[in-house]
Amino acid sequence: MLRSTTIRTARVAVRSATRRPTAAAFAAIRLNSTQTPAPASTKPPKTEAERALKAKLEKQDDLQRDWDAKVIPYEQFIAKVENPSPQTYIIDVREKEEVMQGMIPSSVNVPLTVLPAALHMAREPFAQKFGFEKPFTHQEVIFYCRSGVRSTSACDIAKRNGYTNLLNYKGSWLEWTSKVNEKAAQTSS
Repeated sequence: MLRSTTIRTARVAVRSATRRPTAAAFAAIRLNSTQTPAPASTKPPKTEAERALKAKLEKQDDLQRDWDAKVIPYEQFIAKVENPSPQTYIIDVREKEEVMQGMIPSSVNVPLTVLPAALHMAREPFAQKFGFEKPFTHQEVIFYCRSGVRSTSACDIAKRNGYTNLLNYKGSWLEWTSKVNEKAAQTSS
């Protein structure tokens, strides 16, 4: 960005002077990155409406800031799979056709395409549709997919729906199957 700003400013200087830019022309350019930012308003909001707007904007900022969930490595993930807990949900967000290839043990399936609507469902209809209880917003939820892209989106969707204890197994199905195959090859040797 800095480079493009410099080039753009230099071109304007060249056009207006109709001659080649000199070192003095480049020295006279004040780049955006060196300008000091305008000081933030330190005055507290005066009215109740201003306070409400400020609180709403701060909440939006909190949702947008660092929306990526914590990534859980394979070593920690395998421990959770081998020792399932009712407080931890492992959710596969692949589509039904992909799930036919197999699933990680102790995981459940909620396809990414229906996840936003599913998180808005009441607990009873959710349980009837998916075959397991809907996790509470404070419970640990681990998402995985095929390669880690959709699980990242699922974490974002869950966070925007109030879930706070989210983990993303970015290695997902591809890493899981490769590690399982490695173990099988080592035990058969």
